[in-house]
This record gives sequence, structure tokens and C-alpha cells, in this order.
Amino acid sequence: MSRSTSRTRSEIETPNGPIRRPDLDRVDSLRALSVASEPGLNPLEPKWPSGWRPYAALFGGFLLMFNSWGLVNAYGTYASYYKQYLLPGRDLLLFNLVGSTQSFVVLILSAIVGRFLDAGYSRHLIVLGTVLVSLGTFLLSVVNGDGGYEQGNYILIWLTQGLISGLGMACFFVSSSQVVATWFKAKKGFAVGIVASGASIAGLIYPMMTKFLIVAVGFNDAVRYVATVVTLTAFLAIFLARPNPEHIVRKPETWVKVSVWVDKHAFSNASFAWFTAGICFMFFGFYAVFFNLEEWAAAEGLGYKDAIEGVPEIEVTDWEERGRNRGIRTFWLLSIMNASSTLGRLSSAYLCDHFGALNVHCIVTFIAAILVLVGWTLSKTVAAAIVFVVLFGIFSGAVIGLPPASVAYILGPRPEAQAKLGQWTGMMYSSAAVFALTGPVIAGHLITEYGENYLTVQCWSGANLFMAAVCMGIAIFYRRRQSAREWLSEKRRRLSTSVTSSRYNLKKEKSTTASLNENETDKESVDIREKENAGEVQSQHV
Repeated sequence: MSRSTSRTRSEIETPNGPIRRPDLDRVDSLRALSVASEPGLNPLEPKWPSGWRPYAALFGGFLLMFNSWGLVNAYGTYASYYKQYLLPGRDLLLFNLVGSTQSFVVLILSAIVGRFLDAGYSRHLIVLGTVLVSLGTFLLSVVNGDGGYEQGNYILIWLTQGLISGLGMACFFVSSSQVVATWFKAKKGFAVGIVASGASIAGLIYPMMTKFLIVAVGFNDAVRYVATVVTLTAFLAIFLARPNPEHIVRKPETWVKVSVWVDKHAFSNASFAWFTAGICFMFFGFYAVFFNLEEWAAAEGLGYKDAIEGVPEIEVTDWEERGRNRGIRTFWLLSIMNASSTLGRLSSAYLCDHFGALNVHCIVTFIAAILVLVGWTLSKTVAAAIVFVVLFGIFSGAVIGLPPASVAYILGPRPEAQAKLGQWTGMMYSSAAVFALTGPVIAGHLITEYGENYLTVQCWSGANLFMAAVCMGIAIFYRRRQSAREWLSEKRRRLSTSVTSSRYNLKKEKSTTASLNENETDKESVDIREKENAGEVQSQHV
């Protein structure tokens, strides 16, 4: 038999030569199946990208987060100053409304920003964000008179710090993680974690900077110095935060269709729908901790606020004096919490690359809920308060930093699915915007309504974080069920390919055998004719 018929049935004849049949006896993981079966995902590709451009984009994304959620994390220091000096005697609800407005604007515009990012307009968004954040922060320094006692203008504070700056932060927020995710494919979770740590570092630097500068040069000049730092770092990010040019860009034919902004298939994905519900609960209770931490420490006698020159001494109450003797400066608690969150963001990002972002996210959210419900309510000493802010800071950093990585996990590794990351992440955050706006406001009203009783806000925040963990757990269930279906579908596809290949191989063998038999028959006929012709020639000679 010829060489072509001697090939085993595990080989398939194709126009480009034989290829091996898939080994159906080997049990592949879903990850291996999806990587092996998708174009554009090379299992041999290095985990860390080469060249300087990806790491420049990583630092640029860090700076964008530094000036978006970093400013939100630092707002508690401003709220404390407003309540004590600029606008004394006002309901805490009003001060929380400024910070929650920042959160609301950032989140409600996330879907729009995310869609523009998917269409390739990252640089335009970053430039616009730089202008708005810088403008809002500089204007804050000129709308409160001389920045002294009772010189605050609440409406203008809300307009400049809450609305104008919030619009700029919205341009930065989704851009920070989406740009970096286009470069770091194998280490996406860890890279996004590094970006998210920018909010923690800013939450450490900005409160300290603001607090010391207010004492040294006054409120207005302190805000101008902060605005200068914001402008310079945001301007640098314009040149550094560039997406991968190989990333798939989805530009619509027209921008007026609803389908351009809202992916109707997103919420039909049960895992994404439940995860979005979890994020809504999370924002309902999360920032109430940050916005009210300093006031809680002062009210419990665990900390004191710095006296400002020009403020009547009568405004320094007895509990502040007692706190000054045996406590610490209240802003240190917020700074320690933000510094600790850096560790949580980085460590959770590393873990999510190994155990799945959604799984890690659910666990850290549950632990954060327990810390608030138990640890915060039982913190009656300075030492206990410091332990709480360190532990909660670690886990809160993971809670607030992992949503983009969790959405990427839900989408799966296929390039065409990952191309929707900006839009889906934006839709998730936009869905949570109303909860981010009303959650801190409700918490502030609860404190005032029940006579400066901070147990109300502790229960409020803890219960919402617990519900967020429950929703994330349900999202994990649906994601695993979807993964199982994908695995079975892939196995069936491979089995069908194998059967088709076997039939093709058998047909090829039969065709080859028939061809050989025909050739042999033809050869025998030729031999017979040659013999007959030779016999005729010989008889003629005779």
C-alpha cells in the first residue's frame, strides 16, 4: 500500500498537510479550551508586555485614578473643615451631598465615557477631564470669601467641588483602567490593581497636604496648592495614558441609536446583572464610612481637630478638648485608612489573576461587611480605632478596586467580548450612580436624626456591604454555570470535529484504496496488452 494510505486515523489530510486529531481523552480546563480555541490569544505570549509604552500607560492610568476616586477618598477632610469652620451648624446631610455628588457624576457618566473609550477617544476624554478637574478645584479657592469662619458658600462649594470637578473625574475614572487593560492581557487584574492604588495614595496625600496647608496658609491658598498638583499630574497623564494600538476599536455608524450606548445583551447575562446589583448595594453604604470617619472619631473622643487661627475659642467644645488630651488628629485616621487600602488593592489584584476576580471580590466584600458591623461598632479606644481603620482600609481597597477586573472576568477571555469592557463597566457604574448619591446622604441624615448617634451609620454601611457580598455570591453561581455550559459546548464541538475528521479520513482512505486498485488494474491491462503485442511481433518474425 502507498505511503498515503499508511497514515493512522489520528491524522487528518488537509490541503496544507496532515494535522493531528484532537486528543479527546485529555480533560481540558475551561481556561485552556478558551485560550486554545480563540484567535488572538497566544498561550505562549509572555505574561508581561515588553517595551516602555505599556508601563508608561500604567503610570498614566495611576495618575488618572489619583485625580478621580483619589479626590473622592480625600473629601472627608474637606467635609470636616466645612462643618467645623466654613459652615458650622449645618446638617451633616448637606456636607455628604457634596462628596456623593462627585460619586454620582463619576458613575452616571461612566456608560457614556466607556462607550467613547471603546470608540477610541481616550485622549480627548483625558484632555477634557484635565480642564474640568483643574477648573473646579481652582474655583473652589475663590468662592468662600477669605476661607475663614462662617465664610462658606454652600451652593458654590457644591457647584465647583461637587459638579464641575465631578465631571472631570468622570472622564478620568473608566479611562484609567480601560487604557491599561488593553496592554496587560495575562496580568490584567494586577495591572488594574496598580491603577486602583492611585486612589489610595491620593487619599493619603491629599488629606495630609490639605490639612497642613490650611493651618499654614489658610483654606483658599491650600486649595490652590492642591489644584496645582492636580493640574500637573493630570497634564502628565495626557501623554502617558495611551491605549494599545492593537486593541479592537468599535466606532458606531451613528451615535444616535440607543444600542450604541446600552448593550441590550448585558443584563440578560445573569452573572453581570447580579454583580451590578451587588455594586449598587456596595455604593449605598461604602462611602458613608469615609465621609463620616473624622466626625465619628471626634464625637467619640478618640481624636481632635486642629484649631484654626481666627476661629472663636467657644467653638472648640469640651469633647474636642478631651479628645485632644488622649486622642490623635482625626485626619490621621482617614489617611491611615487610605494608605492601608493600597495594600488591599495590590494584593487582591494579584490574587484575582490566580483565583478569579469575581471570587476574590465576593470574599473581600463579605469581610469588609463584618469589619464594619463588628469592628467599627466595638471600637471604643484609640488603639481599637486604628486597628479598625487599618483592616477596613485593606479590604475596602479591594472592594472598590476590583469591579473593572470582575467585569472583565464575567466577559471571558475572547477578544470580541473584551472589546465591550469599557461599555459594560460604564453601564455597571451608571446603574450604581443613584445609590452612590443617596447612600451617604441617608447616612448623614441618620446621624443627625438620632442625635449624633454613629451606630446608625455603622449598621447602615455594614448591612449594605453584606447584601453586596450576597449578590456577588449569586453572580459567581451563574458565572460558573455559564462556564460549565461553555465547557460542554466546546467538548461537543471538539467531538463533532473529531467525528467529521474520522469520516473524512475514512473516505480519503477508501478513495485512495480505490485509486490504487484502479491503478493496479490498469497496470495489469497494460502488461497484458504488452505481452499480446510482443506475441504478435514474435509470430510475424517467425
